[in-house]
Amino acid sequence: MKVAIIYHSGFGHTKIVAERIAEGARKKLKDVILLDSKMAIQQPKLLLESDTLVFGSPTYFGNVSAEFKLFMESTGGAWANQLWKDKLAAGFTNSSSTNGDKLNTLTSLSIFAAQHGMLWIPLGIMPKYDSAGKQLPEPNGMASYLGLMTLSSNSHEEFFEPEDLHTAELFGQRIAELTRQLKSKSKEYTEKKNLLTTKTI
Repeated sequence: MKVAIIYHSGFGHTKIVAERIAEGARKKLKDVILLDSKMAIQQPKLLLESDTLVFGSPTYFGNVSAEFKLFMESTGGAWANQLWKDKLAAGFTNSSSTNGDKLNTLTSLSIFAAQHGMLWIPLGIMPKYDSAGKQLPEPNGMASYLGLMTLSSNSHEEFFEPEDLHTAELFGQRIAELTRQLKSKSKEYTEKKNLLTTKTI
């Protein structure tokens, strides 16, 4: 079972988030790889071998970065042949503002996954509140549900509240656990199907 995290990072923030997701995922699965978008273009076989692909991009002008879009458009062959069909997918984004149309970036990533026939994993982590009803910085401080959102400065790899780096680890664990569950059920189904086929013959 393998999880591949593909990302572009303009100022280093998205890379940090990718690393924290990987850190969480490795608590459940050993085989977790990080690929920046250029490496992913050069090594499509690694993506084909992976059970789950996690996509990450900063939000620039309300969408994925040009560099990540280049990766997306490089997957035309995989799309035409539906080579990633039924793989799991998830997404995350970072920007220097609390909104900045980050949801549009996650929507773009989820549509990209859908066009490949993939199964999308939402964040699945509820925000928490103190006794006065004020939302806490983590988990899910950005109150995002489609995927993970984080908030940072424009430079120096600095994050602000709600930074959601702990949430990134929790998301990584969730992604790895769902990967294990799906692959186990898929293996079990294949074994039962083969057994029934053998008995019929």
